[in-house]
Amino acid sequence: MVKTAAVLDSTCLIGLENIGRLDLAGSLLDPAYSPPAVETEFGSRPTWLQVVEPADKAPVASLQMMVDAGEAAAIALAVEKGVRIILDDRKARGVAMRLGVPVMGTVGLLLKAKESGLISSIGPHLELLQANHFHIGAELVAEARRLAGE
Repeated sequence: MVKTAAVLDSTCLIGLENIGRLDLAGSLLDPAYSPPAVETEFGSRPTWLQVVEPADKAPVASLQMMVDAGEAAAIALAVEKGVRIILDDRKARGVAMRLGVPVMGTVGLLLKAKESGLISSIGPHLELLQANHFHIGAELVAEARRLAGE
């Protein structure tokens, strides 16, 4: 299995932890980064997660005019590291994409987990996320199931 480098926002970490599958991010991402603001929002630091402060604070301050502190720091760190970001908030995803950052969401990470054989089915994971108040639109659920062949 090929692991990829990425910066994680707290929404993905919280969502996966709530369904007992935080391990998936650690299995699929290496290195996995988050800024201290995300660690604070999440409330803990998995052993596989590297907490790194963006070196340049100016982009963080600018981004905070558009998105929350954790998202701003995560987007700035992804730009700085030149890696993908795992981000679910629609507005923050748009900001990251305008900056040229490749974006994947929690559902995309679950699709990668299925492709990699880490999970046998995406459906139960999507249902658990929704049961734990993780907002996933019906169209995204349908598309994820289609892509997963379910």
